[in-house]
Amino acid sequence: MSTDANVRYSDKDLAEFKVLIQEKIDKAQHDLELIKSAYMNDHNNGTDDTSPTFKAFDEGSEVMSKESNSQLAIRQEKFIRDLKNALIRIENKTYGVCRVTGKLINKKRLELVPHATLSIEAKNMQK
Repeated sequence: MSTDANVRYSDKDLAEFKVLIQEKIDKAQHDLELIKSAYMNDHNNGTDDTSPTFKAFDEGSEVMSKESNSQLAIRQEKFIRDLKNALIRIENKTYGVCRVTGKLINKKRLELVPHATLSIEAKNMQK
């Protein structure tokens, strides 16, 4: 693994990534609120006065949607945590450095997966 401290993105690049990540965090938090409010609305979806057969059918799908909403919320919270960790790496100036090879992670990859800590090369070694 490289110990060359000069292997890092420039402050200008880091500032650009910081903006990108902050936008993604804002959007992800907004999406999480939507997921949570959808989950809350599942408790009272106004089907009490509809036909009993529909209600029985609906209860099954309601359980499914609560589970999937819960899974979505958990995934979204992890995504937000990963993005916030990326912001810490930007502050430490270690952002964009592969934790396996010590090389810079390709800029295009970071634009698509801003919380990535592995280069494609390192990811392929894991397979």
